Amino acid sequence: MNLTGADDPGGPVNLAGAEVAVTGASGFCGAAVARAAAAAGARVRCLGRRPGPVGRHVPWDATRDVPDLTGVDLVIHLAAAVGDPVPGRAAERAYRAVNADGTARLLDAAAGRPLVWVSSASVYRPQAAALVTEDHPVDGQISAYGRSKAAGERLALAGGAVVLRPRAVYGPGDPHLLPRLLRARRGGWLPVPGPDVRLSLTAVENLADAALAAPGWPAGPYNIADALPYSRDAVLRGVLAATGIPGRLLRVPVGLADAAAATATGLSRLTRRAPALTRYAVDQLAREMVLDIGRARAQGYRPRRTLADHLARLVAQGYCVAG
Repeated sequence: MNLTGADDPGGPVNLAGAEVAVTGASGFCGAAVARAAAAAGARVRCLGRRPGPVGRHVPWDATRDVPDLTGVDLVIHLAAAVGDPVPGRAAERAYRAVNADGTARLLDAAAGRPLVWVSSASVYRPQAAALVTEDHPVDGQISAYGRSKAAGERLALAGGAVVLRPRAVYGPGDPHLLPRLLRARRGGWLPVPGPDVRLSLTAVENLADAALAAPGWPAGPYNIADALPYSRDAVLRGVLAATGIPGRLLRVPVGLADAAAATATGLSRLTRRAPALTRYAVDQLAREMVLDIGRARAQGYRPRRTLADHLARLVAQGYCVAG
């Protein structure tokens, strides 16, 4: 089946009647992609430990099994170990087993099928840059997640995949970004490290659009984000307002935040519980990170959703808990 050539440049390729395998379809991003593929007319096969929101479930344990891709026309890989684990060798092994070794197993099964591999901007070297292009160094990651995603991405690129690098994905059903921000409140204050910075964010709908369009793109890496970067502080104030939770931003020196993260990390090694604060979390909020999406735009990518859309939806759906 020919999956290249969309009627709408930059839009989904023609998936009508195609068999599309979506790994990690029970997760936040995977579920959005699976729904979008089904809406585009595809027959969706959800590979993972749990069923996805649509289509047929085929059990797959990325840590040990080669997935069954018999009859599949396109593979979109979103299965991943995510989060900020307790630092150490055990976390490195666990994350690598899914994000790198699982990729190797998937590539063996894909055997030349079109593959879209969803990566993360966390693969980029954490350093100051006015605008981060796909040529930014991919090393020096400060979390097991970033290191293992970078390892898996290298395999995917070597295998000829289209690799998507979103940053801080948000949207309906978000289990990570918004809940973490709300948990970070202390009394009526939300601590934030350092001065305001510009950040790229990625609406899950924009990621899903890119994932369905990407089979028609040349192999290689592509940054995927909303059309414009955001002011970090404006984002945080917008989240607090939309959720109806009173709170004001409390600026904390970056050095103090890093020290607190080091203390929390040390404590986590004793308790074996995930640290309340990590260096990775501080870096995500304190360092400017704006993705250059020009390469994806050149293929017709046009991000249609914004954070304002999502916040308005939260209010309309009654997420607001105050007033």
